[in-house]
Amino acid sequence: MMSLTVLSLPQRYKRLLQAMSLAVAVVYMTLLLYQSAYGYPGMQLQPQISSNLLDGTEAATTTTTTTKTTTQQQQHVSDQSLPPLPPLHVVAGVAGAASPSPSPSPITPSLIIRKDIHSFNFSDIEVSERSTATLLTELARRSRNGELLHDLSQRAVTATPQPPTTELDDIFISVKTTKNYHDTRLALIIKTWFQLARDQTWFFTDTDDHYYQEKTKGHLINTKCSQGHFRKALCCKMSAELDIFLESGKKWFCHFDDDNYVNVPRLVKLLDEYSPTVDWYLGKPSISSPLEIHLDNKNATTNKKITFWFATGGAGFCLSRALTLKMLPIAGGGKFISIGDKIRFPDDVTMGFIIEHLLKVPLTVVDNFHSHLEPMELIRSETFQDQVSFSYAHMKNQWNVIKVSGFDLQTDPKRFYSLHCRLFPYFSFCPPL
Repeated sequence: MMSLTVLSLPQRYKRLLQAMSLAVAVVYMTLLLYQSAYGYPGMQLQPQISSNLLDGTEAATTTTTTTKTTTQQQQHVSDQSLPPLPPLHVVAGVAGAASPSPSPSPITPSLIIRKDIHSFNFSDIEVSERSTATLLTELARRSRNGELLHDLSQRAVTATPQPPTTELDDIFISVKTTKNYHDTRLALIIKTWFQLARDQTWFFTDTDDHYYQEKTKGHLINTKCSQGHFRKALCCKMSAELDIFLESGKKWFCHFDDDNYVNVPRLVKLLDEYSPTVDWYLGKPSISSPLEIHLDNKNATTNKKITFWFATGGAGFCLSRALTLKMLPIAGGGKFISIGDKIRFPDDVTMGFIIEHLLKVPLTVVDNFHSHLEPMELIRSETFQDQVSFSYAHMKNQWNVIKVSGFDLQTDPKRFYSLHCRLFPYFSFCPPL
């Protein structure tokens, strides 16, 4: 009995080994068939095609050895007696030899490369003009990169860029004023439309004023510019407005004077119709034809006449961030003042000269901006909610103001309180409806 058991063990092991060998053979054949049809995942073909190969003077042979680990090698054999191999076709990352054809023609493979946009190196993007690229600061580059990253992200998700959405906090509103107007013009703004945009509105003046600094919650900026309404002082303040906007990271820069009433909701609605990543110069001219100026040079033969439009600062204007970033190397860091000195014109004209003449960006006229240079009484009351800005002036013992019911003329000669209550009647100082 013992002997029979001992003799039967080798037979059992032999049968087990035969079964295992058969299983290995089946798996091996399956792998061969799979590799022949699909190839192994992760394998990439890096063909090297030279002009000699295309002429048939150099042949390439590919030897593939399949073991537990598979390697792929390309060997170039320099033998003119050997005919060139048929071209290789690359399809979805799988390489295989094509069937011979009577007259094979080499095919250069097309490769589709997928990149994650979040790992894209934006510093490699070049600016169209070399001089501009060398002068752009890190601020401009980072801001532009962020906008490009956002746009590319939208394209990756939706295949088309989504329209921009502008909210109140995307706007930097600057108001130019001076010490002599703090108690009159500035106080009127603070009590009315400033309350609708307290975090977004900044006042640029020429002196320290602790009272109004407190009233504006720290939004009164002493530019250290000269007091008065002359070119040097005006360009100095506009230069400060532009520089601080660039530091803010906001999408829109909107400048107004201290005699403007700004319809804040309408301003937001207007800017939402435009993209801050496109060059936009929005405003309204105060003249009926383009301004003509002569650029004086030492050489009289080079003097030339140029024409351009400009948006009057008395009505207000808005610039997209894309446009201000192009202005940065030209007018940033106080250079705005130098340009104003060169052409000898005030701030709004200097702004138009930079944008229209130097940067070749045209003014987009928006009729909803209004200055005291136009008759305010012509603005119909039923359109008040559609207007962006209003103004006023006292000339020849007569007020140039809008016609609106409300407070009496002695209490509200500039009509801003009455206008504000017409648009936003829920304010505490407004009379009951």
